[in-house]
Amino acid sequence: MAGSPDPPPASVYNIANALTLLRIALVPLFVWLLFLDGTGWRIGAFAVFAAASVTDKIDGDLARARGLVTDFGKIADPIADKALTGAALVSLSVLGELWWWVTAVIMVREIGITLMRLVVIRYGVIPASKGGKLKTMLQVFAIGFYILPGPLDYLRWATMGAALVVTVVTGADYVVQAWRLRRAPRD
Repeated sequence: MAGSPDPPPASVYNIANALTLLRIALVPLFVWLLFLDGTGWRIGAFAVFAAASVTDKIDGDLARARGLVTDFGKIADPIADKALTGAALVSLSVLGELWWWVTAVIMVREIGITLMRLVVIRYGVIPASKGGKLKTMLQVFAIGFYILPGPLDYLRWATMGAALVVTVVTGADYVVQAWRLRRAPRD
């Protein structure tokens, strides 16, 4: 007797994908608030950044728990993540609050690894690692500390330093994984 049929694929019109689109839509609002003068606007920018960051966790959990994983979500979710963190890093550098070289290192890693994954996808998928998830968490916390007003300099620098180290190390790990995947014998 054959097994039960596979469930139908999830509709692209679902709550997880809606949260991903919301995260993308929040990016311009976040940037606009960040560039306004005043502590209240800064706190508003932080609130929007935090809300957008939280949707990343929620949409992923919902998609997996409720069987709402879609090809659209697999593509849009990392784009939303890169748009939010990239906009934050570039904006903070434009404002003179974060060194440009930090933004450059993180952005080159993020864009490079994304492009590399697309190039090697015909050989297999490189899944997100625990280190990659730690990298994202450290980046979000570091950016959050930079957005918040107040005397948090040592906390900002320490968290961003940790984020930078984990970003580079996990990027190197993904390159090794891609190289192994590319060199693996194909059946």
